[in-house]
Amino acid sequence: MSRPSPKLLSCQELACRRGGRLVFKGLDFALEAGGALLLTGPNGSGKTSLLRMLAGLSPPVDGRILWRGAAISRDFAAHHARIQFIGHQDASKPNLTARENLVFWTAMRGGSKSGADAAIETFRLDKRADWPCRYLSSGEKRRLALARLLSSPAELWLLDEPATGLDARARSVLLAAIEAHRRQGGCVVASTHVPLRLNRAKNLSLAEFMVRGPA
Repeated sequence: MSRPSPKLLSCQELACRRGGRLVFKGLDFALEAGGALLLTGPNGSGKTSLLRMLAGLSPPVDGRILWRGAAISRDFAAHHARIQFIGHQDASKPNLTARENLVFWTAMRGGSKSGADAAIETFRLDKRADWPCRYLSSGEKRRLALARLLSSPAELWLLDEPATGLDARARSVLLAAIEAHRRQGGCVVASTHVPLRLNRAKNLSLAEFMVRGPA
């Protein structure tokens, strides 16, 4: 009998310390190809901190993060190449146009200008593509950040409150992009305060792992 393939992403007994305080401990989860995990919990429960750990940007104080059964700490460069991390900040250069920002980002990730143009159209930014980003609304800047997901491929999407600032139509575009990514075998971890209607998504409340009081 063939052995089952390992999960794409898994975490074992993760613990997070922030500002000298233990935020959560004992956190476990696993995602297969095509999986989605929604992180919920009150402010301060460690959702953003967990995403940063999954991105390899900050280390856990305990536990392991595995990709296909191997610790991501063995090769952070390879791990960074397989992820797209969209945080709270839009990270656009205000004097560059939306198109220039996305083409620059896409080129850094090994993507093409045609991929950037297609992402701009998908997220309905084509009428603003040649405007300097300082003139874009907060919702348009958010859509530009999310367009990075489509402009260059990555197996793992890490999304910190991705629906913030989006209207109903833009949320529909985002959800469709996530589901298409999952159908292609990618996986998604997203923090959220609002419902994200994703098919067969797992839910993980960080409130269950929070450390109460001094630690």
